[in-house]
Amino acid sequence: MLVLALDTATSAVQAALVEIDGDELFLGAFRREIDSRGHVERLAPFIDQCLDEAGRSKRDVAAVVAGVGPGPFTGLRVGMVTAASFADGLGIPVYGVCSLDGIGANTRGRALAATDARRKEIYWAVYAGGERQGEPRVGKPAELPDLDVDYAIGEGASKYPGELAMPAEVEPVYPDLVKLVELAGPRLLAGAPTEKLTPLYLRRPDAKPVRALGPVGAVITRPVAGGRRPW
Repeated sequence: MLVLALDTATSAVQAALVEIDGDELFLGAFRREIDSRGHVERLAPFIDQCLDEAGRSKRDVAAVVAGVGPGPFTGLRVGMVTAASFADGLGIPVYGVCSLDGIGANTRGRALAATDARRKEIYWAVYAGGERQGEPRVGKPAELPDLDVDYAIGEGASKYPGELAMPAEVEPVYPDLVKLVELAGPRLLAGAPTEKLTPLYLRRPDAKPVRALGPVGAVITRPVAGGRRPW
């Protein structure tokens, strides 16, 4: 089974083709670029490049797995919309996996997996033996509660090592796409119905409306020379 895996929950734009053969997974092609503002421009070409490198076509893809965050609004939305559109266009299922699990599920002992949430904050979750303990959260690294973990890992840990009350490891920094596919494996192999991808934003987007609009269908006007016209 050939699976397209995507993740844009961090500053890394990532796409991969992963082959599932029985209980084994093989990475067929992979693209990653660190560009926190380049998700829109890079993701679709990365998919095409992965297919070309693997000598496969879109019709060979049996399912899509997408990281659903937590992550900043714009970048995360790009990956999820792309995943849903790709799957819908081919009539294949799409499944969501928490992006932090793509980091934390590879850890040992008790670990903090953290990614950059901007605003001097991190998205984080605690893992014990690779299993997530509770739901992901967002907050300032210096204000985290006593987590009783051995070390921190991920982009957030790399960016704020001096503010975390635990040692920070260098790798891995970004979600592992093969791990995301592995975590979705039971659904993939069971042929589970496609899912509606639900993003883990954890907070409201930075962009805010400049004013409240009127009822749906209302026309907002402003004065202009000689009368009024729709704005």
